[in-house]
Amino acid sequence: MEIRFAKKTDIEQIVELCKAHAKFEKADFDPKNKKELLSKHLFSANEVLKCIVVEDHNEIIGYATFMKQFSTWDACFYVYLDCLFLKEETRGKGVGYEVLKKIRSYAKTEKCDIIQWQTPDFNIDAIAFYKKLGAKAKTKERFFWEI
Repeated sequence: MEIRFAKKTDIEQIVELCKAHAKFEKADFDPKNKKELLSKHLFSANEVLKCIVVEDHNEIIGYATFMKQFSTWDACFYVYLDCLFLKEETRGKGVGYEVLKKIRSYAKTEKCDIIQWQTPDFNIDAIAFYKKLGAKAKTKERFFWEI
């Protein structure tokens, strides 16, 4: 099993995992133009988004996407973990921890002091995992406003 930054050739499998992730979170997912849009943001010269994949025997079985952002209140940069998803058969084997360690290493090189993320309140296994890491939860509502 290899945990590495995504390559252009991974994009189809990443999109399939995005679809599975949305289904897991009981959310809608429209695959239209996802390969092109994700490729643009992951692999362009001014890439905004980073992606780590978990590969096992040429199959991508997990992914995490994240980006560097700025906190006005803390007056510093942090890493925002947008997605972390592992296929069900991969969970509970320490792979998620290894992915987060790689993201933590990236955050340190970017001089970020914190990583932030969110998960649905029904994802009790993930919540238990994050608490076991020593992560702390904030109580907030997440809103979106379609344009």
